[in-house]
Amino acid sequence: MPTPLRTFQVDALRVEVYRDEADLVSNLVQTTQSYLSEVMARQTTAAAILASGASQIKLLKDLTTFGEIDWGRLTLFHLDEYLGIGGMHPASFGLFMRESVEQKVAVRKFNYLAGDTAEPIAECDRYYGLLSAQPIDLCFLGVGETGHIAFNDPEVADFDDRYPVKLVKLADKSRQQQVNTGFFDRIESVPQYALTLTLPTICQARRICCLAMGERKASIVNTMLTGEIAPTCPASILRKSPAAILYLDEAAASALD
Repeated sequence: MPTPLRTFQVDALRVEVYRDEADLVSNLVQTTQSYLSEVMARQTTAAAILASGASQIKLLKDLTTFGEIDWGRLTLFHLDEYLGIGGMHPASFGLFMRESVEQKVAVRKFNYLAGDTAEPIAECDRYYGLLSAQPIDLCFLGVGETGHIAFNDPEVADFDDRYPVKLVKLADKSRQQQVNTGFFDRIESVPQYALTLTLPTICQARRICCLAMGERKASIVNTMLTGEIAPTCPASILRKSPAAILYLDEAAASALD
């Protein structure tokens, strides 16, 4: 199993830096497999939250291909979804999850946020009801270019959010990132609203694995780890969580001293 080039602690957050994405994902697949085996030795089923986005593609591919995981005992959720698009829209995170996970392995249950709902507040309540039915054993995350986690942009992030799942208005920077990553051809095509798990809900997971890779994430990773712990960089909240591990490749760690 590949080992990190270096590890260090920032407040309560453990940080591991790997040579490249291949080593990072290989290590994370094997540690995830071991962790879930331990969890399932203690309890009948387990629950995990998965993230979408470029940082998760190889991870999910390798987890479903090589990971010796008892998927039939695992209930899955995803972090967020655009409001106003159906589950077959090319940019739908639900579609990404079905193609990346549910069509590859036989999971116990995959619960999806309904982006095409006509009643978004009721949908948030419905989804939280499913989330609260059991503890969340594992949560995967990525870090957005504005420091956002899921759709908790700096403009709407709240470390003490009273809503576990909520409707948010997307910042233009966040919408532009979706264009930059190829999910939409222009910013006008990106929905203005989304459904998202909030930061307190995410931080309740028993283990949190956050990934950031590539040089374009170097600046925000530096801000996340060396700046103020504040909603202006939502990902900085992970520095308060001993359950969280930040996985970086060398490029994403390149701005750190």
